[in-house]
Amino acid sequence: MRKPGGVVCAAKNCVNKTYNSEMRFFNFPKDEGSPTEPVTFQDSIKYRREQAKRSILVQVQSTESCKELSSYCSTMGKIQQMLHYTTTSDQLNFVIVEFSDEQHVSDIIQNSSHINTNESFPIHSNFLWFKASNRKNSKLKTAKNFKLAMENGNVIPSMKEVYDLLLGLDNVSQQIEVLHDVTKLNEVATRLRFLTTRQVELSVAGMFPHAVAYPFGSSVNGFGKMGCDLDIVFKLTEAEIKNDSRLVFHCKANNMYERSITHRHMEVIGDMLQLFLPGCTQIRKILQARVPIIKYYQQFTDVECDLSMSNMSGVCMSDLLYLYGSIDARVRPLVFTIRKWAQEVGITNNSPGRWISNFSLTLLVLAFLQRPDKSPPILPSVHHVLQQIGLKCENVLEETLQFSFSKSAKVLKFEGRNTDDLESLLKQFFNFYSSFDFSSNAINLNEAISITKPEHSPLYIVNPLERGLNVSKM
Repeated sequence: MRKPGGVVCAAKNCVNKTYNSEMRFFNFPKDEGSPTEPVTFQDSIKYRREQAKRSILVQVQSTESCKELSSYCSTMGKIQQMLHYTTTSDQLNFVIVEFSDEQHVSDIIQNSSHINTNESFPIHSNFLWFKASNRKNSKLKTAKNFKLAMENGNVIPSMKEVYDLLLGLDNVSQQIEVLHDVTKLNEVATRLRFLTTRQVELSVAGMFPHAVAYPFGSSVNGFGKMGCDLDIVFKLTEAEIKNDSRLVFHCKANNMYERSITHRHMEVIGDMLQLFLPGCTQIRKILQARVPIIKYYQQFTDVECDLSMSNMSGVCMSDLLYLYGSIDARVRPLVFTIRKWAQEVGITNNSPGRWISNFSLTLLVLAFLQRPDKSPPILPSVHHVLQQIGLKCENVLEETLQFSFSKSAKVLKFEGRNTDDLESLLKQFFNFYSSFDFSSNAINLNEAISITKPEHSPLYIVNPLERGLNVSKM
């Protein structure tokens, strides 16, 4: 029988709701280190990054090894909790071990060993494996009251399980709620994405101690589903470091154009992933794209990754989408349902090509929920959000790269009195776009109105951050 976190639990938690404009930010699982109040995007990223710094990923033989692993790790630090999962491709068993203090992780990494150093690169990493003990010399005491916080936590429910579950519900609104609950990123999947970014940071920590890997996109914006890719933007320093020291680091001068140096850096990062970082496979360098990326698969965390070094706009967009998803509890379930419908009818596709993307679909749903002809609208315009923090729509990207949308969350004044249920909103979505003039008009979330298309793309959605760009251009 599937452990807590499976599809059956979602149905039991599904209740009829009265919707209002209360801000619904991400709530962390309750443990000793988690905040007690809901948090903004900036706060959630900070918390998850700190959680990853306090965690290691350990490969074990099976769940039977977890009790002994707990006993062993407890000798080096206080364990907060342990979460188990298996990889989908080769059914390897892993455990996320979270400690109460980051120093415990440092101590474990420093005291861990290598095997066959002549046959492998002796890298220090937060990714480890738990070898069998020498029973004759083992003096470990068995952990008392040991309990995994989650077992098989990375399992993606089959479509048959989901369909069977939905068929047992009373109405379409409940089905939309449960579809969201059982397919969204769960606790283990979220942690694995932050551990993946942490591995990239640690790989260059010797030369670049302030390097930071920001996750962005569906993994963190609240619209991610189980199995989604991980987008990462990697910067060699988090911010400009200023102090009054008279001792200054010698550094090599950068004599190349910005794009050229980014390409060269990414070549080196790609080689490092390929040669040194455990679990990183299927490395593909796509450096001639508008945003150069390195695609790779992290075998141990079971995550497909896209790494860039210049796409901070993606972090800013994630902040905006997180805010919109937090304003009203109906937003994310409705987006999940529309995206699932689009997948089933062939409007979207997992393979690259001339398809509408899930990102574009998400913006279409948000624009529908903003529409001024709907009285009252469920979401405010981007312009209204920016007014709360004193910014203008003309220069959104330049002024919001430091997570400024999170600032507006704490002061946002928006009257949301709409109480339509999800079934009604789903019907209204299809009615709205069935009569929308896509041949002449563009979607514009900044003012929550449609505008005349600047050019003749089949679908034109104004980029809320860079208004001269069409986010749906294929």
